[in-house]
Amino acid sequence: MKNISEAFRYLDNAKEILREKAHKEDGYYQDQKYVKMAGHTAYTGVLTALDGYFRGERKKRKSVEWYQEALAKEDKKILTTFNSAYHTLHLLMGYDGEQNVKIVKVSLEEAEKIINWVATKQEMVNA
Repeated sequence: MKNISEAFRYLDNAKEILREKAHKEDGYYQDQKYVKMAGHTAYTGVLTALDGYFRGERKKRKSVEWYQEALAKEDKKILTTFNSAYHTLHLLMGYDGEQNVKIVKVSLEEAEKIINWVATKQEMVNA
């Protein structure tokens, strides 16, 4: 379950970046650079958890389609959550620098939901 602790570390780092550097004001983060950094960091946490679940250690880069296909075989609900996290964390935050605090908050919640799903699945396998 090393991948889970590592995934949560990424998520915590993303929250710290936002809290300490992105400067929240009137419902918007003021510094896109740090929003982008936080989005990439949180999305990396999601991929770290999923890689640990599906293949052990991450050996090579996988496409988003690879994750979508693998999750579709496991759980359609978590696939929907992953699609949302991909769109919000990776694209909106990571590339576009989405500054709306509400969108960022929901994005981080989606990441946490995926990591917790992986943790639960791994606990069931190890039980």
